[in-house]
Amino acid sequence: MSLVTRLGRYGPAASWVEAARARAHRPALAVRLPFVVNGQAVGSVESVVMERIASQGLLVPPYSLGLDGAIWHLRSEAQDSTAAMNALAAALREIGACGPWRNEQLAVSNESGERIGTTERGTVRVLGIASTAVHLIGVNSQGDMWVQQRSLVKPNNPGMWDTLMGGMVSAADTMQLALERETWEEAGLRIADLIDVTHGGHVDFSHPSEEGGDIGFMRERIDWFSACIPDGLEPCNQDGEVERFELIGKDELLARLARGEFTPEASLVLAAYFGW
Repeated sequence: MSLVTRLGRYGPAASWVEAARARAHRPALAVRLPFVVNGQAVGSVESVVMERIASQGLLVPPYSLGLDGAIWHLRSEAQDSTAAMNALAAALREIGACGPWRNEQLAVSNESGERIGTTERGTVRVLGIASTAVHLIGVNSQGDMWVQQRSLVKPNNPGMWDTLMGGMVSAADTMQLALERETWEEAGLRIADLIDVTHGGHVDFSHPSEEGGDIGFMRERIDWFSACIPDGLEPCNQDGEVERFELIGKDELLARLARGEFTPEASLVLAAYFGW
């Protein structure tokens, strides 16, 4: 029996779907200039933060940061983009202009999608660098859905409702590895124990981010998966990032979505899952 059959028909899309789509794609709050690393365009920045780093001399050889026309250039004498971006990350952290520091490297790609290096996760939104995440939607055999309430102390969207699992794809991950690791860390479930694990598609986001003191811009692709959680198997958080899990029916799920209790990312993922 497919997941769609188990879930039943949810009816036409509601107004929360349009709201989720509107939130997913919004222009920057201030002018952003292109950000280029060793000749490769990778993101965008607000000049004010780059000017602070440059004027205070926080980057020293073999790295340099400068404005050329209307483009901010980060350069490394050895063309080592990873080292250059992590030197910039340290400077951003020093002036308090980055997101939460995770000691986790995310891939940095050029406009053609080719990886040119990696950087600290806490800087990607400040620098407008595209990132990739995974989400997992889990239902039981009766069509009820497992959802999580995010920890009340998470830096982003604390206490809001989310899919069963949502996490970043690190520079060291494949999509499958990220799915397996995040499902265990957030929900204490092994992918091998789940039924009908299916890649459903992806959703894209491009909108202002509060990271770095409201100077960030989020560009993210979320690949979402769905699975049936066998009866008798319950999620149990392992990493402290989840307040609690609940198994809820479709009416309660839609009511929470309509009230705006789910994160913007989860709302759009669920809309895609329902085919809206």
